[in-house]
Amino acid sequence: MNRTLQLGLAFMIALAGSSATAQQKGTVDPLPLPPLANPSDPATAAKELFARRPQPARMEARAIGFYAKGCLAGAVALPVNGETWQVMRLSRNRMWGHPDLVSFMERFASKVPKVSNWPGLLVGDLAQARGGPMLTGHTSHQVGLDADVWLTPMPRRELSRAEREEMSAVDMVREDRRDVNKSVWTRDHTAVIKAAAKEPEVERILVNAAIKKALCRDAGSERGWLQKVRPYYGHNYHFHIRLRCPKDSRDCRPQDPTPDGDGCGKDLDWWFTEAVLNPKPPAEPPKPKPPLKMADLPAACRQVLMAP
Repeated sequence: MNRTLQLGLAFMIALAGSSATAQQKGTVDPLPLPPLANPSDPATAAKELFARRPQPARMEARAIGFYAKGCLAGAVALPVNGETWQVMRLSRNRMWGHPDLVSFMERFASKVPKVSNWPGLLVGDLAQARGGPMLTGHTSHQVGLDADVWLTPMPRRELSRAEREEMSAVDMVREDRRDVNKSVWTRDHTAVIKAAAKEPEVERILVNAAIKKALCRDAGSERGWLQKVRPYYGHNYHFHIRLRCPKDSRDCRPQDPTPDGDGCGKDLDWWFTEAVLNPKPPAEPPKPKPPLKMADLPAACRQVLMAP
């Protein structure tokens, strides 16, 4: 394996840690973050600043920048309880999104019992109140257009606060990472992901490569929706929904279109090669990327951060 591929795989695997991080327990009594000694220092990591803004900016709703380098104005919160959804890990305060995302999540959740035997969704992280980089767990989720949905169905009762902070989703991937664990994977998982992918405002859905393999196998003759479902490191416990840039957000930068086809051929096979499943460590560990500073984000994000 060449050095470029080694370094690239090491970096991508590091990003995949967000899947495990998503299952880290929260707390029923979260403490506020301590104040920063010098928040105006240009060297201060943007994630430290945005994490200390627990309420949204009172501005017109806009997704600003790129999914992994931006912020969110005028966010609204997904209610923690709905007839067909419940929000998890409330202590993180990451149930915020662009109004289009929150509206989508409510509508999509209402469809889930109609297409599957699931009573509803357990919803993981959306975004922080003003978007931006997070202290832990995600590189994206910065502009209020990303949402994680657990691959564990909502129970037919309201979860307690302790359960929302402490329970874990089920790992859907076999130990060797070459396929799903068929003792827990069901046709309902396929039905729920398919329903999300068929929504026109969904830009793409990220799943573990083993889950993509199962979807390819289960899809049958209707396969157009598979184009939106992309394999990515991690995502054993949840799938990631990403919406297109809203029409009201001229500063939102779209992602490149997904490749043509259902993605079930050679591109998917690559994920199961030995070099990808069990990469050799590079001779020198890659240096971690420095955290984003405010200067790295769109200029409008400073206004969002400082707004009342």
